[in-house]
Amino acid sequence: MTPKEKKLGPQRNRIDEIDSKLLELLAERREIVHEVIDKKIKNQLPIFAPKREDEKTEKFRAMAIEHDLDPDWAEDFLRMIMASSRASQSSNEFPSATEEPKHILIVGAKGGMGSLYARIIEQTGHHIYKIDKHNWHELEEIAPKLDLAIVSVPINITVDVIQRLAPKLNSETILADFTSNKTEPIEAMQKAHDGPVLGLHPMHGPDVDNLSKQLMVVCPVRNEKASQWIVEQSKLWGMRVVEADAEKHDHVMHMVQGLRHFVALTHGSFMKTYDLKPQDILDYSSPIYRAELMMTGRIFAQSAELYADIVFANEERRELLLNFIEHNEKLAQMVKNDDKEGFIKEFEAVTDFFGTFASQALKESGYLINRLADRFA
Repeated sequence: MTPKEKKLGPQRNRIDEIDSKLLELLAERREIVHEVIDKKIKNQLPIFAPKREDEKTEKFRAMAIEHDLDPDWAEDFLRMIMASSRASQSSNEFPSATEEPKHILIVGAKGGMGSLYARIIEQTGHHIYKIDKHNWHELEEIAPKLDLAIVSVPINITVDVIQRLAPKLNSETILADFTSNKTEPIEAMQKAHDGPVLGLHPMHGPDVDNLSKQLMVVCPVRNEKASQWIVEQSKLWGMRVVEADAEKHDHVMHMVQGLRHFVALTHGSFMKTYDLKPQDILDYSSPIYRAELMMTGRIFAQSAELYADIVFANEERRELLLNFIEHNEKLAQMVKNDDKEGFIKEFEAVTDFFGTFASQALKESGYLINRLADRFA
């Protein structure tokens, strides 16, 4: 340490003391959170209380201004603390939406999504049963007691599993699925089962720490009243629940999932062909391109079969991809013809199409980019 640096000693020591006190306060807050957990479980209150968080955030921002602190930074700090609290809640028990435990079957419980929800259901106090290829013979004994059966298997075998499972269920059992496509599985469930039917699409991956703030898309099909407790249970887990028409859901998913993953393949495949290794690109990347590269790269850290099922899910999705390729060929003519005016015209037309969303995207992406650069640069 240089003589000049030694002059900073008192201030640095004080900063270390303050940091230690901050950690002590956070530890105390965690203990109080655990007390809140117990009361939430006893009183059947949801993990995520959006109104409470919004009110607390606004108050915290105001207090930050009073202390001459950046309110945006203060909000980020508070939200990280609250996220940690929700994660702590999610590592224990969950409140139940029903007075008595339900008997719930997950077909495909060894898969990522199936195992995640099996754990959450067990933590909620419901009785969980797990069926996979190796123990299908146990279904005969399990089926009569089931309140809910969830099919959580790869897309390409979902309908086959539904057709095999449904005849074993009684007419009071709710039959549901977790597939990212809804129209075909729902039609299959309606044909194969005469009891309550519900389409579910958890809009998250199996690697989430907890379900708080995650999105569950619900497609009511038959006997909506019988399935209401499932919706309420999702909310108690802290999830956001959106009700959707199956056909509209699938139409949107063609773009959200099918096209997005196909574009990731084209991006990664061209990098491979052009021999541009990700690590080499990172050395010259702006934060925005780093973010784009990370979103592409995370797909290739997962199952090729899973993404093939998503991209080639049905004829309508494949038709969309072919239209996308044809559209790109039209745009490629601008490059071949050095048509800058055409590029500008198309760019401005898309800007008009995006409207005010472009400003929203600029703000939100800027936030992500700054946080990514700060954390990983």
